[in-house]
Amino acid sequence: MLAKFAKRPSVRRGAVTAAVTLAVFGAGLSATDDARSGLTRFYRQEIRWSACEGVDMPKDLQCGKVTVPLDYARPEAGTLDLALARYRATGSSRGSVLLNFGGPGGSGVSELAAGGDDFMELTDGYDVVSFDPRGVGRSSPVSCGENTDATLAVTAGGAEAGDPRTVLARLREAADECAEHSGPVLRHIGTVNASRDLDVIRQALGDKRLNYLGFSYGTRLGAVYAAQFPDRVGRFALDGVDTLTEPLSEQGMASARGQQTALESFLTWCAKDIACPFGQDPRDAREQVVRLVRSLDENPVPTDFGNEFSGQDLAGAIGQALYSREMWPSLERALARLLEDGETHAVEAFATGGVTLPPRQDPDGGLVDQEDIPLDNLPAALMAVNCADDPDRPTAAQIERDLGRLRAAYEEASPVFGRYRLTQVLMCHGRPKGTDFIRTEVKDLDTPKMLLVGTRGDPATPYHWTEQTAKRLGPSAVVLDNRGEGHTGYASSECVHRKIDDFLLYGGLPPNGSSCGSDHDDG
Repeated sequence: MLAKFAKRPSVRRGAVTAAVTLAVFGAGLSATDDARSGLTRFYRQEIRWSACEGVDMPKDLQCGKVTVPLDYARPEAGTLDLALARYRATGSSRGSVLLNFGGPGGSGVSELAAGGDDFMELTDGYDVVSFDPRGVGRSSPVSCGENTDATLAVTAGGAEAGDPRTVLARLREAADECAEHSGPVLRHIGTVNASRDLDVIRQALGDKRLNYLGFSYGTRLGAVYAAQFPDRVGRFALDGVDTLTEPLSEQGMASARGQQTALESFLTWCAKDIACPFGQDPRDAREQVVRLVRSLDENPVPTDFGNEFSGQDLAGAIGQALYSREMWPSLERALARLLEDGETHAVEAFATGGVTLPPRQDPDGGLVDQEDIPLDNLPAALMAVNCADDPDRPTAAQIERDLGRLRAAYEEASPVFGRYRLTQVLMCHGRPKGTDFIRTEVKDLDTPKMLLVGTRGDPATPYHWTEQTAKRLGPSAVVLDNRGEGHTGYASSECVHRKIDDFLLYGGLPPNGSSCGSDHDDG
């Protein structure tokens, strides 16, 4: 669930090599528990910023890094560097506002570089900052290696998918491969640790309180931070609100339904265009997409990277493109190239999380070069974080018993995205059980007011999650109802954009339950 702001489909193409160093200064910690837990040196960092290097990097974007413990329970046992980027405030600065674009698995540095124009108003009062979370982008990126396609084929309906024992064996192998290719960060990934990283970043930025704008998964991260550090919460805006309580199996089903609805809206729009590769009948277009996905699952086509492009790869790419109406024309052209010429590059770009395989990990946890980010980092990080955040682990016997029923239920929810979403749920098998902190502790917060934005036509985070999460967070939550379409509202709704900016810059909150109308008609 990565919010899309870039005008181009892929935002991870430019090399980002920051000439950065880390300095230490003698300021005291903001809380004595930091000193007692051995975190003093991490809370005494000062970031040294310099121009980001790379062909596609904006001239005014600066890059830096912070160092965090690999394991907060044993801060002496190793460190990780986290990549940062910022646009400097143009006016009088009241500090920083930190952005997370979602995923989980989205590179904040790349997204801010590509979509920074959307946030320029915020530079009237803030340095606008984003980061690559642990396991993501240049920050010790995780990977599952080159055999992910085989796992997808087995779990999502390949020739061996009828045998649950074969599926379980392949899932366990996949978990082992992810651990092998990802290194030590995989054992310490997840939102609870990422939230603690946020607090180290806050201190390094010199802010007493964290001002934060989170999209999609970034709303989960923001809520966890507010539960862990309620006295350090500044102005929080959460757009495209994630669930804090539903198990992954229910999340996957809701996302499959939402994406199917969004696909049907896209195909209705596409069919009005004479250039639509599926023709002018929306119902026939839906059937053509289902047949295309199944055909590619049975007979994948080769790609420029030397691997194969399957129907599940196509489902994942289309799903990403459906998050924003602004990407629909690009999706239409990419699908036309796939159908007419068998060319996968354009449609692959919607889902690509990097540029090369295999990854080169820095054994000391330092930043990796942009060109060494593994191609599968985005999906690998998404699975790693979601599994780390979910305490449910059905037994092998339960999966064997329920696999057929689950497949049928997911396919009913979406004949295009059902298998893809089910695979993301099944991939937690063989991994350690996740934390129950989010389900049990992130509730009834005693913080300043936070703005929660839910979009009625959101294909990834359904509106009822906004209502659910607001109720769970308690009186601190103020809900804005965006009556539009697309994943999140900030980039697609002028009204939402204005209300979030007004809150972050001036502290002005809309009334709880107020709404923004749609910026799009049905045409």
